[in-house]
Amino acid sequence: MMKPLLLVLLAAAPALAQTPTSSITVAQDGSGTYRTVQAAVDAVPNQSQTTVTIRIRPGTYREKLVVNTLKTHLKLVGENAETTILTFDDHTGDAAGHDTYSSHSVLVQANDFAAENLTFANTAGYTAGQAVALHVEGDRATFRHCRVVGNQDILFLAAGHTRQYFQDCYLEGTTDFIFGASTAVFDHCVIKSKKNSFITAASTPEQQPFGFVFLNCKLTADTALAKKVHLGRPWRPNAKVVYLNTEMGSHIAPTGWDNWKNPANEKTAYFAEYRSVGPGATPAARVPWAHQLTAKEAKGYTLKAIFAAEVPWVPAR
Repeated sequence: MMKPLLLVLLAAAPALAQTPTSSITVAQDGSGTYRTVQAAVDAVPNQSQTTVTIRIRPGTYREKLVVNTLKTHLKLVGENAETTILTFDDHTGDAAGHDTYSSHSVLVQANDFAAENLTFANTAGYTAGQAVALHVEGDRATFRHCRVVGNQDILFLAAGHTRQYFQDCYLEGTTDFIFGASTAVFDHCVIKSKKNSFITAASTPEQQPFGFVFLNCKLTADTALAKKVHLGRPWRPNAKVVYLNTEMGSHIAPTGWDNWKNPANEKTAYFAEYRSVGPGATPAARVPWAHQLTAKEAKGYTLKAIFAAEVPWVPAR
């Protein structure tokens, strides 16, 4: 009796250990492969060399999600960003002692991550201080048709010499809500400011040629509370931020940029625009240490050039 039972168990073990990576779904009602996004992420193979897709059905998933460094080539796909929401509410100074680096709702540490049709949110509230919705440390991350929403410091692109690409995304926040050290391109994105403050706070490393690049974006505002918004200020001295062919609303301050109360930053930060349009495009009034690119300089801002590195990467558009 024992031998046949042992053979049955051994035969069944491999099947039990494998996760069907071709059809992983997450649904809160139990109709999918998993009920939580974290369970699905944890179940996929480590260090995959091919893309593993997790499809997430509509719902509000209140999880402090971590995609650790071993979960390479992972893709999260929602059905609709408006109805498929990944959220949490940690913030700096809360009872648990969170800070900027640990307040995230979603943390992506793995390389070659992708997301589509999802909302990344932090619901800590308007007065909570720093409260990150999406914290990215991995290289070659792509976000398409996603929303990143919250208040202060919602999008933390934390690691220097990493690359992220945002296409057709919506970002909404208050103070320094796009910040960090990485090279990131925002392509045809809508950026909404919710109060008088700063859109970006880059901390670009000195030897990194590009920081945050906005291509064909639209800057909007809650005009009741946001009537004087700056394009950026340098979190670190060598911050780099460039807006190309971007539509700017009247909420953008005529001077455009801020030195973070340190005139020395004016010598090291690189803030520039090319062909800004709209009522917030006032090149003659910009701070004298900012740059207006020439057509020749603007041609250098291609995805191939911006994302050039030892391991080449050009995300599909």
